[in-house]
Amino acid sequence: MQTVPDFAGLKDALIVLGAAGLVIPLFHRLRVSPVLGFMLVGMAVGPFGLGRLVGRVPVLSFLTLRDPATIAPMAQFGVVLLLFVIGLELSFERLWVMRRVVFGLGPLQLALSAALLTGVGLAAGLAWQAAVVLGLAGAMSSTAVGLQVLAERRSLNTRFGRASFAVLLFQDLAVMPILVMIGLLGPNGAAAGGPHGLLLAGAQGLAAVAAIVGLGRLALRPLFRSVARTQSPDLFMAACLLVVIGAALAAGSAHLSMALGALIGGLLLAGTEYRRAVEITIEPFKGLLVGVFLISIGMGLDLGWVFAHPLVVLAVAGALLAVKLAVIAGLGRGFGLSWAGGAQAGLLLAPGGEFGFVILTTAAGQRLLDPATAQTALVVTALTMAAIPMLAALGGKTVQRLTPAVPIDPALLAPTDAAGSPGVIVAGFGRMGRMVGALLDRHGVAWMAIERDVDTVSRARAAGRPVYYGDVARIALLRGIGIGDAAALVVTMDDRDAVDAVVATARQERADLPIIARARDAGHAAHLYRIGASNAVPETIEASLQLGEAVLTDIGVPAGPVIVSIHETRAALQDDIRRMAPEARPQPLGRRRLRDLKRPVRSE
Repeated sequence: MQTVPDFAGLKDALIVLGAAGLVIPLFHRLRVSPVLGFMLVGMAVGPFGLGRLVGRVPVLSFLTLRDPATIAPMAQFGVVLLLFVIGLELSFERLWVMRRVVFGLGPLQLALSAALLTGVGLAAGLAWQAAVVLGLAGAMSSTAVGLQVLAERRSLNTRFGRASFAVLLFQDLAVMPILVMIGLLGPNGAAAGGPHGLLLAGAQGLAAVAAIVGLGRLALRPLFRSVARTQSPDLFMAACLLVVIGAALAAGSAHLSMALGALIGGLLLAGTEYRRAVEITIEPFKGLLVGVFLISIGMGLDLGWVFAHPLVVLAVAGALLAVKLAVIAGLGRGFGLSWAGGAQAGLLLAPGGEFGFVILTTAAGQRLLDPATAQTALVVTALTMAAIPMLAALGGKTVQRLTPAVPIDPALLAPTDAAGSPGVIVAGFGRMGRMVGALLDRHGVAWMAIERDVDTVSRARAAGRPVYYGDVARIALLRGIGIGDAAALVVTMDDRDAVDAVVATARQERADLPIIARARDAGHAAHLYRIGASNAVPETIEASLQLGEAVLTDIGVPAGPVIVSIHETRAALQDDIRRMAPEARPQPLGRRRLRDLKRPVRSE
């Protein structure tokens, strides 16, 4: 009798791939973190989402994952790959440079937060093992979402951004011993055997770690050297997966976390010349399989639990945020942060993180947490993670309120009673503003620049440049510097909202002013035309044109035809962009003639 093939596994894989290929790009366009996107997908297709309706609408069975256990192996492997990639990033040199903050602020934050949260759990009547697990899980923050928010806000190089990164870095390192401890606390762990069991398990763990490190130092370089000589991407990928799986299984066989073994393997490879190649090879697997892990987490989140126990969820979430915010803001003062910077770091790091999920699910598997407690902790972690962008925005406003106003040297302020034309006004004096100013100087055109960063203004004025401090989007400042007689306005700032504000304000003030604005892309350029720009220059298009010009010149095409084709292409692209903004009309030229601008720059 012919058997009917079982397509259940393929259906689960299809749902996961559909989330990665169709749903997550949609979340990206909506500026939702992929971490949260995968979790939302898991909630939607899981047993507490569409799975509830399968009985009434059977066709939904093709769109749902009824049992998280079906994707558990892939989810576990995703965590293993995540720890391996973190190991690749943690070079000993990087840790040494940041040692004071990483090994000072990092462990203090983790220890104090975990201790206080454990105390909250004990006060709520939990067993000490459960309280410890919840304290450690709650003390973790979201590396994935936190770093994305810092990058989007260009805050990674700020003082609070570096402190936040250091805390996240130490938390990543701490996952390894925390998972080991959870294994020892479980009913089948070494803790059940008393002190002798703990000592024996500790010795076995140290022996396994030493064996992995020793074998890795001896074998990894020769292995990858021989594979690299074949110049076969397939063999190189196989070698990478061999190291990941081999290190994970070696740790698992010693009753340690498989993720711990992968982390050690990554640390060993981080010191070799093959580090970047391995990272690039593993990254696609890691991203997809970590997505599977997050989907499995979302599948286990029951929003019905939130609506059934709203006060419990709110109380736990409030305690988590309050404790971590107080700890991080207080410790930040001791590590050079202001109260405002400490509060900003605290609001970013106070929510739960993805490794909190790892700790909670591992502890639930070890029966250290009962289902109700685990569900509450998972829901609170997910909800607070979802609030990270909003809390980060609140942190930015908090900084503005708590940071005392720094008195500005009156000599740096823009003039408010200009007489005559300022020439060309340059809004922003960063990299592009400096280049525009240099070109105007080369052609003898008078200009002045307005910049919001006081340090940039101070350096420019020390170099004798006509740069002033102020917010060029303020209509009073524009009038004070003489926009009514200006030859043109060039907007060079990289903040899209700021560029939009300056263009709209200047156009409302003067209808015939030539406004040349920097745009992010073609869509932003079309928007600038709609709100009044005379000319919008998209960064992406100009970079593409320069690349095309360089390649044509380098392969021997004569310079004349190349320049002509570049100009023709630029004109055609600008026409296409203007057609995207049909209501926009070319603005009339300014009233000032070039000969009127051939004069010395106005003195202070």
